[in-house]
Amino acid sequence: MSLELRSLTATLADNSPLFSPVDLAVAKGEVACVMGPSGVGKSTLLNIIGGHLDVHFGIAGDVVLNGKSVKYLTAAQRKIGVLFQDPLLFPHLSVGDNLAFGLCSSVVGAKKRRLAIDQALAQAQLKGFYHRNPATLSGGQQSRAALMRALLARPQALLLDEPFSKLDENLKHAMRDFLFDQARQRLIPIILVTHDPKDMTDANGPVALLQAL
Repeated sequence: MSLELRSLTATLADNSPLFSPVDLAVAKGEVACVMGPSGVGKSTLLNIIGGHLDVHFGIAGDVVLNGKSVKYLTAAQRKIGVLFQDPLLFPHLSVGDNLAFGLCSSVVGAKKRRLAIDQALAQAQLKGFYHRNPATLSGGQQSRAALMRALLARPQALLLDEPFSKLDENLKHAMRDFLFDQARQRLIPIILVTHDPKDMTDANGPVALLQAL
């Protein structure tokens, strides 16, 4: 699996680019970083890649996933996962049911689905947490649960919008290591938007600096 951005930018009504076009090639298992000042359009770039761009913007350039353009595909068709600053776990569902929500539809049968969820919880050091209320989890536990929910969908690529920013330094380091290790094991290309130079140091992929125009 690989993810390429080819001269990619959002365009305004007059077709002028919102930020400098981005060229980035992320191989399977790599974590690439996108950095830039606040307000330059980093989250907008992720929205373009994932297929969630606001209709008021246009797109210039291309998004190529596994050798094929996905520019005109819907978000569901692209199969690109997204993690945000907040875990966004559903408060009315248990931890296990949150993970079940993301579980790939190709896993059929109640026993197989429960086994897949239990294995994911164990990987995230959340063994036995299936019936727990998400509100009872620590910040790091919630982040790991959100990551496993995204991974259970078997994404072709993963986009991270500053998912470590609200964690303290110890939790941030542990979560960063866990997430990057999962990406490498599963051979998923990842693009991480961040303000933290330490994220860039720990990542093993290319870096793109977003610039306003």
